[in-house]
Amino acid sequence: MPGPEVLLYGLPLAFLAGFIDAVAGGGGTITLPTLFFMGLSPAQTVATNKLLAIFGSGSATVQYWRKGHVDRALVLRMIPLALVGSALGAFLVRFVDPDAFRTLVGVVILGVGALVLANKRFGLEDRYPGLTARTLALTLPGALIIGMYDGFLGPGTGTFLMFLFALVGFNLVRASGNARTINFATNLGAFLFFLIGGQMVWWIGLPMGVANALGATLGARMAMLRGSGFVKVMYGVIVVLVAARLLTQ
Repeated sequence: MPGPEVLLYGLPLAFLAGFIDAVAGGGGTITLPTLFFMGLSPAQTVATNKLLAIFGSGSATVQYWRKGHVDRALVLRMIPLALVGSALGAFLVRFVDPDAFRTLVGVVILGVGALVLANKRFGLEDRYPGLTARTLALTLPGALIIGMYDGFLGPGTGTFLMFLFALVGFNLVRASGNARTINFATNLGAFLFFLIGGQMVWWIGLPMGVANALGATLGARMAMLRGSGFVKVMYGVIVVLVAARLLTQ
C-alpha cells in the first residue's frame, strides 16, 4: 500500500483532470493511470477513480446547472436509460473481453473528433430545436448505448456524450453541461456498485476527489466564460489523448 507522499503528485493531477473533464471530458485519462502508478491494484484503481469522479462531475454539474447550461427536460429523460446502459455494460464485461474493442473505440473517437473539428461551425452556435421527435430519437438510444459503453469500458464517455448533444443542436458549452450531468449520474451509479465491493482507498480518493472538484469548478467556469470556441479546442486535445490511451493500452 502506498504512503501519503503519493498525494504530492496525486492532488495536482486530480485538479488538472477535473479542469479538463469539466470542459471537454476525458479526465479519466489522467486519474486512472495516476492511481495505478500510486501502487493501487487494478480493482482499487477503478473503484477509487469512481469515488473522485463523482466529486468532479458533481461539481461541474452544479456550475453548469446554476447558469442554465443544462436542459433539464432532456437530461432527466436520458439519465434512467444511461443508468440502465451502465449496469448492462458492467454485466457484459464479465463475458466479453474489453481489449477486443479498445482499438475500434479509439478509431471511432478519432473519427468523431475529426468530424467536429473539420466542420468549422459545428457546436459554435446553439440551434437546439427542443424535445422534437428527432431529438428524442437520437438522444434516448444514444444515452442507453453510451451508458453501456461507460459501464463496459469507460474512457471517452464524456467525449461521446458531448458529440451527441452537439449533434442535436446544442453549442459546445451547453453540450458540455448536459454531458457532465449524464456523466455524474452514471458515475454515481458505478460508485454505489463499487462501494459494495469494498475496493475503494478512501484516504486517497477523498482528498483527490476534493482536488478534482476544485479543478472541475474552475474548468466549468472557464468554459462558460470563454465560450464554445475554447471548448472546441479543448475537445480536440481530449479526443487525441483518449484515443492514444485506448490505442496504446
